[in-house]
Amino acid sequence: MKGLKKQRRIQIVALAVVALIGSTALIGYAMRDGINFFRSPSQVVAEPPDAGETFRIGGLVVEGSIIRGEGTEVAFAVTDTNATVPVRYTGVLPDLFSEGQGMVALGRMEGETFVATEVLAKHDETYMPKEVMDALKEQGVYQDPES
Repeated sequence: MKGLKKQRRIQIVALAVVALIGSTALIGYAMRDGINFFRSPSQVVAEPPDAGETFRIGGLVVEGSIIRGEGTEVAFAVTDTNATVPVRYTGVLPDLFSEGQGMVALGRMEGETFVATEVLAKHDETYMPKEVMDALKEQGVYQDPES
């Protein structure tokens, strides 16, 4: 009788371990497209992303780079002062989007151009996205707007 209880307990523990591994695998599979890593233009140039990989890119909009196409098409370049990546976006840009300002875009690379599906801009005079600020600090070119 004691042998059956011990065997049943082992079976239940083994089944729980298999269920835990299975649920972890399913959660990881479901989240694979939901995680978007941030990359600076220097990182994109140094280590090009995999084909079709969705990620966020951020930096400063290059002065004089905004080119408005037909309708809602816009092309511009984003830089972290060491590298520049051309960006193409179809949609309405945020009101505070302008040259020389910080921005973050979500999308993927198509050749040498980043095709954005979403563009986020700062929301006041002193705000800069944390990722952009960190990338500029790494380059040694960040200037605190309050100083």
